[in-house]
Parts: sequence; structure tokens; C-alpha cells
Amino acid sequence: MSDGPEHTAGGRYVVIDGRRWRATDPAIPAERRDELQHLLMAWRRAVRRTKGTDEERWARDGVQAAKVALGERGTPWWEQTDAERRARWEAEVPAP
Repeated sequence: MSDGPEHTAGGRYVVIDGRRWRATDPAIPAERRDELQHLLMAWRRAVRRTKGTDEERWARDGVQAAKVALGERGTPWWEQTDAERRARWEAEVPAP
């Protein structure tokens, strides 16, 4: 049994179906990481619900905000100072 997706040697990326994706910032406290992942999944459900409507952009912006907070988009977390990383994951991500 695995503990999640395969990571590259440096831990900066995960490999899923042969494709490399930026990993979640490992410094995020577990409780906050869980909260952000919950919000991300809620926003992804909102994207599916609003597909083809005027509200789809709103939902996609929510996905973007959650992914940035997790360190999966935006400035790579390994290029940020500890203070920048903390500010990123502590920033408010609205619920859908």
C-alpha cells in the first residue's frame, strides 16, 4: 500500500500517470492543509456544477485560489521565504 502519489527525488513534484505536477508545500500544517484540500475539492465540484454557465469563471477562480494557497500554483514554494510561504497558506480562501 502506498502513502500517496510518487514524488520526484527532490520532493517538489508528484508523478501521476507519468505526468509531473507540483507537490503541495510540505511545510503547511496538517490541519490547514486538510482545510485547503477540502476547499479545493468543493471548488472543483462547483466547476462541474457550473460548466458552461456564467458562474464557471467564478468557480475556476476558487480552484486557482486554493491551489495557490497549497503551493501547487503561483511562485514555487521552494523559491519563497518561510514568511512568504506562511502568508500564502494563511491567506483566506473563500468557500464556494
